[in-house]
Amino acid sequence: SVKGLLDYVTEVDRASEQLIAEALTRAVPGSEVLGEELSPQRARRAQSPTLPSQLLWVVDPLDGTTNYLHGYPQYAVSIAALVDGQLVAGVVLDVERNLVYHATAGGGAWCDGERLAVSGVTEPSLSLIGTGFPFRSPHLLPRYLRHFTAISAATAGIRRAGSAALDLVDVARGRFEGFWELDLAAWDVAAGTLIVREAGGIVTDLAGSPDVVCQGSKVAGNPAIHAWLLELLATC
Repeated sequence: SVKGLLDYVTEVDRASEQLIAEALTRAVPGSEVLGEELSPQRARRAQSPTLPSQLLWVVDPLDGTTNYLHGYPQYAVSIAALVDGQLVAGVVLDVERNLVYHATAGGGAWCDGERLAVSGVTEPSLSLIGTGFPFRSPHLLPRYLRHFTAISAATAGIRRAGSAALDLVDVARGRFEGFWELDLAAWDVAAGTLIVREAGGIVTDLAGSPDVVCQGSKVAGNPAIHAWLLELLATC
């Protein structure tokens, strides 16, 4: 049954996150791990503006769980490291394609020895934009649909593939000119955020704040399209 498969995938999520958490804290004793499958109390820290000063790992063991469940080849493992609340490293594994995207603060964004760079397209009508539905918060759907309508009318197209981590990677490597989504969690975007920034892009919330570790809405893109998206979304 679908429910049985979903229960199984949830258990795989939890087991994977536990293995990752154990490996990370063993490698760096005293560090903390924040992840989707951890206890609700710890998961709520993703919504808190205050983060521990020591090393914090932000982990999504399976971003795109529904895709995985249905055999749709768009899901990833995402791990980010923060020190004093600042992103210092991020890794996104595209599982189906066996591609590892990684970045360090000031060290650029890379995949298989190739340095990543955001798209140079600056015209909205020529831009491809990634997105995700606010499935955690159905009350946001009317607002999201206003965004969708406005962006769809002004761009070359919108794509929704079901993994925010891989959407951000697509911004970093220039496949998407931009990306927006409402109500994301820290583990959805932490690693991808650093990868986009190190590829020359910008990631903020809808108000333009760069502090995107906490849960909320996100806008990403090359500098020109990011600025255009912020301006457009403010009118919707």
